[in-house]
Amino acid sequence: MKRMKELKPPLVCFGIMTIMCGILYTAVMTGVSQLVFPVQANGSMISILQKDGTKKIYGSKLLAQDFKGEKYLIGRPAGVTNLSPVSKEEETLVQERIDWWHSFDPNNQAEIPMDLITASASGVDPHITPQAAEYQVERIAKARGITEDEVRHIIKENTSSRLIGFIGEPGVSVLMVNLALDGLL
Repeated sequence: MKRMKELKPPLVCFGIMTIMCGILYTAVMTGVSQLVFPVQANGSMISILQKDGTKKIYGSKLLAQDFKGEKYLIGRPAGVTNLSPVSKEEETLVQERIDWWHSFDPNNQAEIPMDLITASASGVDPHITPQAAEYQVERIAKARGITEDEVRHIIKENTSSRLIGFIGEPGVSVLMVNLALDGLL
């Protein structure tokens, strides 16, 4: 009987906190985010209206997509390895990626930008540097039968600048460029 009296306050507190933090807070935050930031709250999905009137989702602005064809802009390698940048395993991975780029685009003799041969911290980075995009311009233009200037224009249109002019680095949205190249935007 005495034990039950001792257990009752923490159990009541646990129940109240579970309802407040686990249910009420979650419901309020979900509702507010849906009202104030509906696109972001739903994953920043890119959906395009189709000819038949339906919307097709092509992906999220926040997650990398896997493009490998010669007519597409290719993003950073996927996957997180947690390897030391100076480890033998990382060196091997980087060399494999360099070899892949040389076999994939043998006419390109330019230096391969670092972000095309190293994975991002998250493994799903949706952006590449403008230099990495420029590295791919000639191949994309040739594969699509368009001018390099047309490809550069699409890349420029889908490049974000630094936040308030000095925070971060410019980034090219791989998914948005590829959708524009396919004529979907």
